Amino acid sequence: METKSPCCHLYVEAKMLEIYPGELDVDAIFAKWRKWGADKNYGAFITFVGTVRKEGGIEALSFDLYEPILRQWFDEWQDRAKERGAYLRMAHSVGNVPVHTSSFMAAVFSPKRRVALELIEEFVEDFKANAPIWKYDVKNGERIYAKDRSQKIKGSGLLDI
Repeated sequence: METKSPCCHLYVEAKMLEIYPGELDVDAIFAKWRKWGADKNYGAFITFVGTVRKEGGIEALSFDLYEPILRQWFDEWQDRAKERGAYLRMAHSVGNVPVHTSSFMAAVFSPKRRVALELIEEFVEDFKANAPIWKYDVKNGERIYAKDRSQKIKGSGLLDI
């Protein structure tokens, strides 16, 4: 089940996967997630924030994603996390994200720090390699597919690059 609001699309099942148009409001998302973890009495809350770097003359990055495959990929990761007594949360942008703002946040909640530290690294690395998200450079207002920095997505068929 999915609910839509003017600010975002939320994956309703505990709102663990959040998709926002444009740049992420890192402070607001962090505060919401921190409160969620504190309410559940987790001892570890490890976050990762991806920020758009100014390089190659870009003014922004732009993102497209395919929600059904992203949900499936995320749900598989959530199952892995639960097997270790942890939970994942993730937020990602669609559309344009200006330089020096954020497009991706991930967090792991766990009773123990070791699990959270290991899981955040595994999750972020797999996200970079396998999440169904396509990146474009924005230069002079034009979206240019960043094929040289893109990965093939396993099992995506026509969506393979």
